[in-house]
Amino acid sequence: MVKNILVSQQLPKVMTPYSELSEKFGVKFDFVPFFKIEPLSSREFRSQKVNILDYSAIVFSARSTIDAFFHLCEDLRIKIPETMKYFCTTEAVAMYLQKHIVYRKRKIFFGDGSAASVIDLVGTKHKDEKFLITTSDSTNNDVTRAFENSGLNYCSAMFVKSVSLDIKDTDVAKYDMIVMYNPADVKSLFENYPDFSRKDVKFVSYGKSIARAMNEAGLDIEIAAPTTEAPSVAKAIELYLSKNGK
Repeated sequence: MVKNILVSQQLPKVMTPYSELSEKFGVKFDFVPFFKIEPLSSREFRSQKVNILDYSAIVFSARSTIDAFFHLCEDLRIKIPETMKYFCTTEAVAMYLQKHIVYRKRKIFFGDGSAASVIDLVGTKHKDEKFLITTSDSTNNDVTRAFENSGLNYCSAMFVKSVSLDIKDTDVAKYDMIVMYNPADVKSLFENYPDFSRKDVKFVSYGKSIARAMNEAGLDIEIAAPTTEAPSVAKAIELYLSKNGK
């Protein structure tokens, strides 16, 4: 029976889907982030031996890496040329560039969120660029794999890292279901609870990278999302509770 559900994220701005589930099934949701994202220091970045100015195009998939990239360039006194091209996985990520550069004066391209859409943006017109793919230590590597499979000239470098938060005050023993989104969630769980071995808890995964991390850690996934039937975690939980009761 599922009564208490722990979601490894900040309290969402829109609670409606979860409020409706609470009312319909009598379940209680708690939202507790398991980790935070921090930019690499200039020393940490230099250890990767990557020269940013060797590249003519930068690939971004998250706002956090955009902030880290430009702050790092400032720390290292690197002046990015106006000829630099920016390829972003989504329009939202591309628009965030306005925080650091004059958007209308730069060559900026954005996809639909998929790695394939970024490759489509490159096409034949930009295939001779040298690409620097910005990543984190828990980034989904779909973009990197897509560039590798396409035979493009690229290098990936880490700009941000995940740091586990202290969640020892959270009594994980009381939860019947735990929802995870990022491989860093798994890392944090075991750093906070090294002896965690509950087999009765029902785990929910959202995305391929977290599913891989959970499988490698020996966590049995009860619900995997997104799917065609359940594009969101809330919908996936609703379908599960409808079929399996509370």
